[in-house]
Amino acid sequence: MKKKTVKKSSKKEEYYNDSWMYIILLSTIVILGEALKTYTFGIGGINLTYTIFLLPIMFFITNYITKKSGYRTAIASICLSAVAMAVFVSIISFALGKTVSLISLGGELAGYVCAQFISLNIYIFLLNNTKSPAPLVFLNYLFAPIVFYMFYTFINITVLVTDTYWIGYFITLGIQAIECIGLTILDKKIKRGLEEE
Repeated sequence: MKKKTVKKSSKKEEYYNDSWMYIILLSTIVILGEALKTYTFGIGGINLTYTIFLLPIMFFITNYITKKSGYRTAIASICLSAVAMAVFVSIISFALGKTVSLISLGGELAGYVCAQFISLNIYIFLLNNTKSPAPLVFLNYLFAPIVFYMFYTFINITVLVTDTYWIGYFITLGIQAIECIGLTILDKKIKRGLEEE
């Protein structure tokens, strides 16, 4: 009697890691935000920078990278985008013949990196320990810019304090809250790529 040999399929599922594209996208949006910070629009006599629209998107892209590629890749994306911001500011300052304001750059870098790390860790907690309810994801998206402004303001307090600072601050958060609602809806539609990291 002959034994039947069953050939096992040796095909492995191929996984294409496209996280590098999102890391480049995040770095590009961070640079765009840096370039747009001098361009303003007015609401009720308060001048706001166009960067306010990009800040929640930066956190969304980091969360997308986290959901698809994992925590380590998200950390790398935050670090690379922060380096891209510092290099961009240095190159533009050199090209325009200005000196780099280390206090201003430090405030932006500290605000960006700290807000990203705090938001990332809250997001990872939500992914791993809850079903990521939309209200908590929304609050995380809204909390991240608040942390950014807190660090940025503490470092640049002597430059920022004006009569209209708090009005502009709350208008900015209101606009970003509306944007965060859309980002939360998009976030809920993203399927998780790597289950454990």
